[in-house]
Amino acid sequence: MPVSEKHLEEFVAGCRRVASYGLVRSSSGNLSWRVNEECMLITATKSWMGELTRDQVAVCRISDGAVLNDKKPSAENGFHFGILRERPDVNVVLHFQSSCATAIACSSKDYKNFSVIPEIPYYLGHIAVVPYLNPGSNELAREVVFAMKGHDLVILKNHGQVTVGKCFDEVIQKATFFELACEIILYAGDKIQFISQDGIDYLRRRYLKSV
Repeated sequence: MPVSEKHLEEFVAGCRRVASYGLVRSSSGNLSWRVNEECMLITATKSWMGELTRDQVAVCRISDGAVLNDKKPSAENGFHFGILRERPDVNVVLHFQSSCATAIACSSKDYKNFSVIPEIPYYLGHIAVVPYLNPGSNELAREVVFAMKGHDLVILKNHGQVTVGKCFDEVIQKATFFELACEIILYAGDKIQFISQDGIDYLRRRYLKSV
């Protein structure tokens, strides 16, 4: 197998950390990690990230998604290897379903602005939205990959969210900050106050200088 035991252990630890922050429940969500130019690890179908073992990790080829071990990858593997192909700056892809963010994903209200705390424009920028499409479908994978070309977080209507980063820490940080912003938006309701456009532009410039 083209990955080491150390890689498997690191991936399992990353998955369990995602679950420890309340970003997934039982078998919801999935995670992938680029371990080298050719291969990625991804959670196996129906696995629980909070209780993941090395026997529940699929090894796939990034170029075409071919499975390189005997584990069946998550049904959402299509957008995982698609994003890793299109985004060489990204090593980790997380599909999560935290409570408040998913409540907004399931709302009929058209949420467009999430800049209620500095962390959103600084770390995430503009949030993309993909309409509801069947889970695991080629159509969903295609839409998510396209949206992720210019964004670091995508809302999947009536489904959840996808975010990306260079490492496990980065995707957890982005997902938890987005969950916090959604929680604030839901709690504040009509009294919500957003950061001004000047403030958003300033934070984005600061982020771009830091990367």
